[in-house]
Amino acid sequence: MAAKGDMIYAWTTDSGVAKKAECGGAVTTLLKYALENKIVDVVVAVKKGFDLYDAVPVAITDAKDLDQTAGSLHCGTLLMSTFIQKYLDGAKNMKVGVVVKGCDLMSLIELGKRNEINMANVLTIGVNCGGSVNPIQGRKMIREKFGVDPDKVTKEEIDKGQFIIEYEGGHKGIKIDELEDEGYGRRTNCRRCKYKIPRQADLACGNWGVIGEKAGKATFVEICSDKGADLISKAVSAKKLETSAADPKGIEIRGKTEGAMLKLGEKWRKKEFTALRDNLWDFINKETSRCIKCYSCIEKCPVCISTPFEGRPESYMVRPGYIPSDPMFHLRRFASISDSCVNCGQCEELCPVEIPLALISHAIRVEGDNAYVPKLGAAPYKN
Repeated sequence: MAAKGDMIYAWTTDSGVAKKAECGGAVTTLLKYALENKIVDVVVAVKKGFDLYDAVPVAITDAKDLDQTAGSLHCGTLLMSTFIQKYLDGAKNMKVGVVVKGCDLMSLIELGKRNEINMANVLTIGVNCGGSVNPIQGRKMIREKFGVDPDKVTKEEIDKGQFIIEYEGGHKGIKIDELEDEGYGRRTNCRRCKYKIPRQADLACGNWGVIGEKAGKATFVEICSDKGADLISKAVSAKKLETSAADPKGIEIRGKTEGAMLKLGEKWRKKEFTALRDNLWDFINKETSRCIKCYSCIEKCPVCISTPFEGRPESYMVRPGYIPSDPMFHLRRFASISDSCVNCGQCEELCPVEIPLALISHAIRVEGDNAYVPKLGAAPYKN
């Protein structure tokens, strides 16, 4: 029987899933099993849309449709928590299974604190995340740095410190460090992130640490809750999944991979936060002066919960009109999320005038954590 704290290799017994999925197909198989056996009523995941750079969130109730969500899409910059909040009524009347990266999970937890999501009804399968790439910038990077037509690319992945593409005629990888030093690579919030293995999920899954004959054919699974252990045990008993103990050397390699990603995150924090520290308020004033008050930074934020009063948008922090917005529009928003920004990057990703909102709010959050959390004896998120 599986137990909380176990570290295992897992792989599907379904040849069809194994062919479509990555790393042995364990995640897809677990979601299928949960849906088929009414452990969850719906699965929330991501599928490829128009092309490799178009990620579409889907709510699936028929297990056979889960095959279309197999594999990874690093150009998928969605936030799954707000999808559950807005379109599935916060899982208040249904059980939801969802695949989450670190920021998805942190935002689920924050929405749970605000009674916007019923976490008791949510089964979370976490996936290791080295970061995501803005789809427009991703296409530009592939064309300019890789010298490849982005429409010819059939697969992309981030592995062993490289961004790797497969395309008609070959494959190519370039070091993430090299790409990012030249302004390409992952989204800026992902560069700063220090939550690479989502251990607050029920299961934390990925390919880091799978070695030997299982490399590429199995998923490394860290069982993080009793709920996760029960799902693994039931799937194995039903012969839908096979498992073995993780190789001790693989566990060590996984730890080193995570450590390398955390160091990279610290590098970017030092570089970006230090530059802000001396003139933060001048920087905020300058950057937000081009705000057109579209409210996207509020509507897409998982922790800035604000309800219009009698349908009037001015209750979103400030009075209407006045473009550019009053300085207090952004200052109040930053203040309202200063203790809970999860660095998901949605505010910055969706800002039509490209204000570096995630950088500012993340800097304020981390500065606050550094100043107050140690004194309170609590551990902040590694966001």
